[in-house]
Amino acid sequence: MDQTSYERCKFLHLHCYKLETDGVDFGGEKLFMSEDFIKMMWRRTLFLGDVLKRGYNFIFTDTDVLWLRNPFPNLYSNQSIDLQISTDKFNGSQWSEKNPMNTGFYMIKSNIKTITLLDAWYAGKHNATGWKEQDVLIKLMKDGMFKQLGLSVRFLDTLYFSGFCDDSKDVNIVATVHANCCRSISAKLADLTAVLHDWRRIKNAPANRTLTSGWTQHVNCWDSWKN
Repeated sequence: MDQTSYERCKFLHLHCYKLETDGVDFGGEKLFMSEDFIKMMWRRTLFLGDVLKRGYNFIFTDTDVLWLRNPFPNLYSNQSIDLQISTDKFNGSQWSEKNPMNTGFYMIKSNIKTITLLDAWYAGKHNATGWKEQDVLIKLMKDGMFKQLGLSVRFLDTLYFSGFCDDSKDVNIVATVHANCCRSISAKLADLTAVLHDWRRIKNAPANRTLTSGWTQHVNCWDSWKN
């Protein structure tokens, strides 16, 4: 997203791609729902659509999603499932479109249905002034596009793919933790660090010790909305 990270990527001899948007410098923080933040989200959507068109299936993960363990055991490898996507709060049914989905983590298969979806998703930005890209995808779903395209969409249980909006109830099995429901990078970093400390504390506890305490409260993220 910025020149420094791009140069670091090249130094490590990785496959690097610098995402650029006209008129936006991604070298600094783009506060949630600011004009530049929304531009960044739409540029990202365009890029991911291009990846699908090149024939790649992929997992997309926001940088504020902490991976605590391998997520693949909790993702279906069934080729008939087009999209598996995280939720802000899981309603108990993995196939229910009433789940409030979150685009911070998802696994998607490249095919004509998903490519059509990404094209429609990106095209929706022209009639969505002040909306972030996630809002447009939710509207497409509510308007029936998933069903029209015949998409098989699985909504991920927050027990395994959790976030600050809805903490996992079991630290021993949770795969990812998303710093959603949070406004600033500094708050996300502080509270994700606390999550990592919680996970290490429980992971390294003696086998005969019972731990009843849950996650540390996400105080920094709650306070980030007050500013």
